[in-house]
Amino acid sequence: MKTSTKKDLYAQVTDSIIAMMEAGTTRHLKWARTGHGIPCNHKTGAAYQGVNVLLLWADAAANGYTSDRWLTYKQAVEMGGQVRKGERSVTCVFFKTLERASQAENDDTDPSESFRVIKPFWLFNLDQIDGIDKPQAIGALDEFQQIEAAESILRQSGAVIREEGERAFYRPSTDEIYLPERTRFSSGIEFYSVALHELTHWSGAKHRLARDFAKRFGTQDLAFEELIAELGSAFLTAELGFSAVTIPNHAGYVESWLKVLKNDKRAIFTAASQASKAHQYIMLLMRESIAA
Repeated sequence: MKTSTKKDLYAQVTDSIIAMMEAGTTRHLKWARTGHGIPCNHKTGAAYQGVNVLLLWADAAANGYTSDRWLTYKQAVEMGGQVRKGERSVTCVFFKTLERASQAENDDTDPSESFRVIKPFWLFNLDQIDGIDKPQAIGALDEFQQIEAAESILRQSGAVIREEGERAFYRPSTDEIYLPERTRFSSGIEFYSVALHELTHWSGAKHRLARDFAKRFGTQDLAFEELIAELGSAFLTAELGFSAVTIPNHAGYVESWLKVLKNDKRAIFTAASQASKAHQYIMLLMRESIAA
């Protein structure tokens, strides 16, 4: 029996991320920033989202690319460039909504129904392309600048954050974030990475993004929410210009994350999508607060 392309693509992406986690290659990814920090399309300037961010970060790390800019083969040609012979693309995905006619007889309702299908597309890093000038790399922000940027996000979010105790956690019942005092962390960057992890949890409250995966993942829903929070923190720190981005690989969680991903081939797509939504929501709060 032939396996569907749709199933193959979900499995291909999920298996590649599982392999990264199992190999321990998802720590501290560094590159020369030429724009967002989040990978973006060099022609349109649009930042990639969701699982594509993970796929592009991993490909850049594996191949030592120094740019966060990407193009399709067609876009490279349109911009006067040429992908070097022998270079391999990275497979990314997008979702397309299609409609099909209803098969029901004597149905007076809308005769069509919509459904989403997953489709692949292929990207090359600017390091693989000749004939296109690379943007000048943006120097990594110094620690003071990073701290100022991160502090602004925490402040403008409006979240109640208490620096006390020995644990970092978000308490839904009181809608508060608790963090150990920042002086107890090894660096300011470590403190803000943890703070942004908890802020991502905060964004999922019922009166905000309303994340609830208890029905889908059962007893593994807490592990899944932790994966979303780690990805959300990684996306936020990348945009803030932190010199290193950490993709989830904490020993305490990785086993439970792998179990979730292996049991549900679509889980990483959902986790990355939810993390992107949280990232965008938090950044929008900051921009709106500053503009007010």
